[in-house]
Amino acid sequence: MRIWVVAKSSFANYKDVLTVKEKLRLIGMDNIFFPVLAVVLALFVSALIISALGYDWLSAYRNLLEGALGNRRTIGETLIRTIPLIFTGLSFAIGRRCGLVNLGAEGQVYMGGLFGTVIGVSFSGLPMFIHLPFTLTVGMLGGALLGLLIGRLKNRFGASELITGIMFNYIAIHLISYTVTSGGPLRVGDFNQSARMIPTARLPLVLEGTRLHAGIFLALLAVLFFYIFLWKTTKGYEIRVAGLNPGAAQYSGINVKRNVLLAMFIAGGFAGLAGCIEILGVQLRLMPDFSPNYGFDGIAVALLGNNTPIGVLLAALLFGMLRSGANQMQAAANVPVAVVQIIQALVILFVVGRELYLHIGKFIKKPTAFVKQGEVG
Repeated sequence: MRIWVVAKSSFANYKDVLTVKEKLRLIGMDNIFFPVLAVVLALFVSALIISALGYDWLSAYRNLLEGALGNRRTIGETLIRTIPLIFTGLSFAIGRRCGLVNLGAEGQVYMGGLFGTVIGVSFSGLPMFIHLPFTLTVGMLGGALLGLLIGRLKNRFGASELITGIMFNYIAIHLISYTVTSGGPLRVGDFNQSARMIPTARLPLVLEGTRLHAGIFLALLAVLFFYIFLWKTTKGYEIRVAGLNPGAAQYSGINVKRNVLLAMFIAGGFAGLAGCIEILGVQLRLMPDFSPNYGFDGIAVALLGNNTPIGVLLAALLFGMLRSGANQMQAAANVPVAVVQIIQALVILFVVGRELYLHIGKFIKKPTAFVKQGEVG
């Protein structure tokens, strides 16, 4: 009993000297508290901006919420916009877990859409249980191969994945534009678009009275895969170690370059599925600029979700709600849709700003500790 009292007292004294961040980490709440705080601060500052522009911020937020979750149809639209954000968020998150910054997700989305379209408009006569999985697989490979190429260039030539990723974004976007514009191999009719997906390659609807399709289940399976792969498998452990400390990983016998390739392959596959599912479930045909920056929004989703499976899922849902409710906010409260972009930007600013503050704080503390140590000596 005395040992328990002493231990409890020591633990209480230890907690008194901890910072707020350390206390939250001790109880496992740091991954929840700071993202929620970032969202609250973003909404607060956005409310000030809306008021300063002469609009009613309360009416704007009420209509934004109703436009996202007001009825079955709006809930379906919110989930439709959430699906690709889950995939692109996971794409960025798995790259970060390996110490990589995948800015090429937008191009991988487009390549997934292109590869999926080629299969989705072909092979008429195949049953759905063969045609649909085949189309999804090829679409995933479209993004995965582009991610693999980025990883290969990094390993072989030391090329920054940030630069090559951005460059490949432009290549992929213009490639899709070429295929469906005048003279393009996939264009049909008088408009810049491909043929419609064959019914056996389309994702079935799952909620009556809405456009919500079976891609929502694939997105949830992707989140589950992300968790199991990274935290329950040897390869996932190697990727996380390589991301935390490449030198230590190499010294312990982990092949860092191989894990870079694997991480970028999976990251590209996630983004490719985002594009393929958008075509098979929503657009039903390939068009130029079919992605409204899903690849770049996935970066914000991953940052807000702290690169964790549940965090990415919830952050994608939040951004899906903002996208879905923006139109009603503009129609009913007369508030510009650009306000939603302001909210997203502020969320990113607060999340990144906290990390920058912590990084600078560590940098400042190190010289201070050295000076004090020298004075004592």
